[in-house]
Amino acid sequence: MNVLDAIRSRIAIRDFRPDPIPEASIKKILEAGRQAHSQRNRQPWRFVVVQNRDIIKQIGALASSGPYIANAPLAIAVAIEGAKNPYIDATRAVECLMLAAWAEGIGSCWVGGIDRPKVKELLGIPEEAELTTVIPFGYPTDAEQQQKKVRKRLSKVAFREKYGESF
Repeated sequence: MNVLDAIRSRIAIRDFRPDPIPEASIKKILEAGRQAHSQRNRQPWRFVVVQNRDIIKQIGALASSGPYIANAPLAIAVAIEGAKNPYIDATRAVECLMLAAWAEGIGSCWVGGIDRPKVKELLGIPEEAELTTVIPFGYPTDAEQQQKKVRKRLSKVAFREKYGESF
């Protein structure tokens, strides 16, 4: 799948089949995250790959807006060390992780509401690192694959020269 097709077709997946993710796919996903751009090329991201079902269930219990993490066969915690704008660099890396996964047929969804201090402790993430999110990954269920992506028309979000001028 080319990158534009991945961007156009990627949907948020919150219900996963239990099938394990092959190691080769995990490495592709991580490699995509590693290739993200970062401010001053600091590459401040750290990825904690979690496949242990008990730990994933504990993370799900600590995710107020993403308890579905508990049902994913894979989760990747994204922590940032030493960045001036940690969420900018983290977001760049996370989008790369998610698009690479989608190209492999693996779904994901950004989880914002997590108990960061408890998840950091659970995963051994140092205090000075900023835990941005934990992303669940898995093959979408048949029902999830039926979702339709809905976006506003380009004319509603893009302008020429000045805000409000039709593109």
